[in-house]
Amino acid sequence: MSVLLKLALGMDWISQQMGRLAAWTVLAAALISAGNAFVRYGLDISSNGWLEIQWYMFATTVMLGAPVVLKLNEHVRVDIFYGKLKGNGPVYVDLFGLIAFLLPVMATIAWLSWPLFIGMFRSGEMSNNAGGLIRWPAMMLLPLGFALMFLQGLSEVIKRIAYLQGKFQMDMHYEKPVQ
Repeated sequence: MSVLLKLALGMDWISQQMGRLAAWTVLAAALISAGNAFVRYGLDISSNGWLEIQWYMFATTVMLGAPVVLKLNEHVRVDIFYGKLKGNGPVYVDLFGLIAFLLPVMATIAWLSWPLFIGMFRSGEMSNNAGGLIRWPAMMLLPLGFALMFLQGLSEVIKRIAYLQGKFQMDMHYEKPVQ
């Protein structure tokens, strides 16, 4: 289990680094958006490339930021009874959700999106908009993001099993969000 825990903690580190990159893309998107608005309305100059780079930044934020959200246990969950569970109950619910839902879905989407990325990369597909960007960098975020989410899901499974065995300490505090 110690080797698996080291792998899990390594994945946590990778997710943390990707989360930092995702945070910087929020700033980049805001600056690009403000600059684009200034140039468009202040100087009457426009470019579809600047508009498209904004959604590239948004895609980067979401796809690279999601694994760190899972790592921090801040992900969306359907809280019908989770907050009322005591002891190891929440850990078992997490394990069930991770194994039955998150891991299969992330693996499937990563697997299915890979050929789409490869096709766009090989063809050099461009946006249909005048002055638009190449599409493969945005498409690359799909298999990459879902693969990172799958790996972070594995990390969470390993940590929860180690927690149940008394080999790993986790903060299992959960506060139901205000609705």
